[in-house]
This record gives sequence, structure tokens and C-alpha cells, in this order.
Amino acid sequence: MFQRTVLALALTLCGGAYAQVAVTIDAGKPGPVIDKNVYGQFAEHLGTGIYGGMWVGPESKIPNVKGWRKDVIGALKALHVPLVRWPGGCFADEYHWRDGIGPRSKRPVKVNTNWGGVEEDNAVGTHEFFELAEQLGAQVYVNGNLGTGSAQEMSEWVEYMTSDSKSTLAQLRRKNGRDKPWKLDYFAVGNEAWGCGGEMTPETYASLYKTTTAFLKTPPEARPKFIASGGNDNDTTWSNVLSRDIKKNIDGISFHYYTIPTGKWAVKGAATGFPESEWFSTIRNTLKMDGMIRANKAVMDKNDPQKKVGLYVDEWGTWYDVEKGTNTGFLLQQNSLRDAVVAALNFNIFHEHADRVRMTNIAQMVNVLQAMILTDKDKMVLTPTYHAFRMYVPFQGATSLPATLQNNAAYTSGTEAVAQVSVSAARGTDGKLYVALVNTDPNKATEVTVDVSGAAVPARFTGQLLTADATDAHNTFAAPNAVKPTSYAAQAAGGKLTVKLPAKSVVVGAVE
Repeated sequence: MFQRTVLALALTLCGGAYAQVAVTIDAGKPGPVIDKNVYGQFAEHLGTGIYGGMWVGPESKIPNVKGWRKDVIGALKALHVPLVRWPGGCFADEYHWRDGIGPRSKRPVKVNTNWGGVEEDNAVGTHEFFELAEQLGAQVYVNGNLGTGSAQEMSEWVEYMTSDSKSTLAQLRRKNGRDKPWKLDYFAVGNEAWGCGGEMTPETYASLYKTTTAFLKTPPEARPKFIASGGNDNDTTWSNVLSRDIKKNIDGISFHYYTIPTGKWAVKGAATGFPESEWFSTIRNTLKMDGMIRANKAVMDKNDPQKKVGLYVDEWGTWYDVEKGTNTGFLLQQNSLRDAVVAALNFNIFHEHADRVRMTNIAQMVNVLQAMILTDKDKMVLTPTYHAFRMYVPFQGATSLPATLQNNAAYTSGTEAVAQVSVSAARGTDGKLYVALVNTDPNKATEVTVDVSGAAVPARFTGQLLTADATDAHNTFAAPNAVKPTSYAAQAAGGKLTVKLPAKSVVVGAVE
């Protein structure tokens, strides 16, 4: 075991003084595995998130494979997207799956009442969604319709997707072009039942959930994991009631939390051109995720001490005022360095709670809220959030390791403060020890010394750094590489490994 005392050093680099922070990683005490689905994605029928952003149809001049854009799919594959949630969101509780099967030219046209009041031609349905997942190599999370649907409708959909028999529904699937059943990994009963999914009480929902799942039958080997629609923000009532009252056919309880700079839904704050006070409030508000998860875990631990049921944060991310001149129901917002820092902070929080948090789904994949990718007709640009996700790929399926911080400075605004440095460590599936560090302070750089006990003395750190000159730096179609990772390396000196963190930065790498 390697132990040593870290001495505070006053160093001056590039004209700025660095305060030194100490990180100690205990490689001899492995924790829970970080489920790869913590890096899940979310694709809702909302704005151009699917139509145009990912789906252009087989006849489009934009290069595609069976209707899905080659450029977008190629970029997403680089993230090793483990899971995609579909079709919603609020849209799920008005979606009837039979509208999205059969010849696309004959599918009914509906109105998307939740998002912009636009026409929904159902061009993307069950077959198209599974094609998307297969192209990505991702698991699927299908959200059932409890709000305007029924147990029968969901039961028939599950049979359509999973049955290998010669039932009428299985034969209908074959008629529509799919012989063998798909692998349905997760199935949720409704969405946000407390709000757009039906304005229910948790007790009413729990009763409906139990009734519905009693009829969701598959062959044993084809059974998906079932998800109950849980609460949001500071409310633990839903997690408490659902984990207490539902004892069968439940593998996860969902939880939603969006980071809003102002904390007010009416005027959320701008995605770019914001003052430092809103950088700070965004960081402060996103860090509330940790306390919310802890509170939900506490009630679930009481009702489910064996931790059989996961807490699935299946909607999270930043939510700003929409871009000027766009449809307010399309939720299009720019994506800046601030979003990448928010993403990294949340990843570190999710890793800390890997014992319960076994899936999360950022909202959303393309052109909606905190997106990985923005498109405009045939153009595509990767966002800073995309780069954060790619930097954290080594944490998918990694084994978490305890990491403690000492001498961590505070980033302050007025009378409020947040920790300057956030850290996460894990042993990757490749055997390497990975460390992620975030500097929340937009003005001050810092240095982090890294100690590892239970392993060899670290000799070097190699990875990537993501930062920019401005807090709202972002990529555009004209300047697609304004914010992108750069290579980063640090060599130990005198048995001491020091990682230098620029202001407002994310660093992820391997300690060797």
C-alpha cells in the first residue's frame, strides 16, 4: 500500500496561481460496477429530435441507412451508446403503437399535442426504432402508454415485439418485415404519471402499475426489465410509495430532474450570453442531483434493503429558454462548455451512487435540450456535451473506486459556494485505473495531486482535456471545432503525480 503526506505547494504557472487539491484513490476497495446504461440516451418524438435530426427516410438525398442518417449514427456509435429510450416522454402517453406499423404511406397522421402541435405522420414506429438500436448496437427502453392507452394495448405491443410463436400478433410482425422477435430490454408503464402522464397520485399509479404488469407476459427468456414511473426534483413520495407497495414485476423506478439556471420554469435563462451568476447557479443547481439521489435512495433502502430495484434517472440535463425564432415546443437550445461541465458533474454523481443508479437517460440525443448533436438539413455539428460523453466512455461497465478530496477549494458567488473540484475513479474493463476531474471555477485553475493506495505508485496520467476561453463557448456549423478535447498528459516527479486543471475544465484519463 502506497501512502504519503501531501504538502501544500505554491506554484505559479502561465501567470496564474494554483491552489493544490489532494485526491486519494483506494484501489484496494472496489465498489459497485458502474452500469453502462448510466450513459443511456433519450429520443422522443419532439421537434427535430427524430424527424430530420436522425430520421430522413430511405428516399432522402441525405446519406442514410434504412432512413437513419449515416453521419449522425456514425457519431453516436463513437459514444458506444448503450441504451436508447423511446418514444417519450410525455409523447409516450399519447402514442398508440399500431399507428406506427405497416406501410409508412398508410400510417395515420396525428397531432403531437405535447410538442408544438405539429403533424406526426408515424414514419418512425416500432420497426424503425429497433433498426436504429441495431445500427447503434444499443439496448432498447420502450415507454408504454398508460395515459391514453390500456393494459391490453401494452400487453399486445409486448407480444408483438417479443413473441416467437405463430400468434396473430407475431404473424403481423412477420408480415411487416421482421421474422424473429426483438430483444426488448426495458419496458416502462407510463411516464411522469404525476403530471403529463395522467395527474395521478402515487397510490393510484401503483395500483394501475400492478394491474398492467400482471398482463405483460413474455417467454421467460424474453422478459424485459419493468420500470415504474417515479417522481421528480425534491419529492421522494413516489419512490417511497412505489418501492413499498409494488413487490412484483418491478426492476426500476424512474426519477427526473432538469437543471435550470434560474430555478424558474417561466424564464429559465439563456443557453449562451449568460452572466457568471448563471454559470454559478447552473453548477449549484445541477449539484443538487446528489442530494436528491441520496434522499430517494434512503426511502428505497428502507423498503428494499436488498437493492433489487434500481433508481433510473431516465430524464436529466439542462433546460434553457429556447433559441429565439424557433418553435417553443421544439425545445431547441444551444450547447456550450457549461453543458459539458454539467454533464461531467452528473456522471461523477451517478458513479457515486452506482449501487442504485443503474440507468440514466440524458434529454436528449439530437436537437432537443442538452443534445449530443445539432443538425440543420444536411449539416451536423457535435456539441461539447457529446465530447464529455465520449471522454467518459471508459467508465461504462467500470468498477467504481473510493476517491476522497482534501484541501478542496470553494468556488463562490456572493454568499454561496460550491466545491471547486469534483472527482470520480474506477477500474475500467480494460484493467486501467481511470480518473475524471472537473474544475467548476470559471476563473481559477488548480492543481490536483493523485495518490493511489492498494496499487503501484502512479507514474503518469494520460487522457483528454476539455475547456475553452469563454464559459459559453460552443460549436456552430461555421465553426464546428471551437470546443473539442485535446490530448493531456502528466508525468510523476519524485513519486508525485500532479494533474493541472485549467479553469472551467473537464479532464479524464488513465493513471498508470
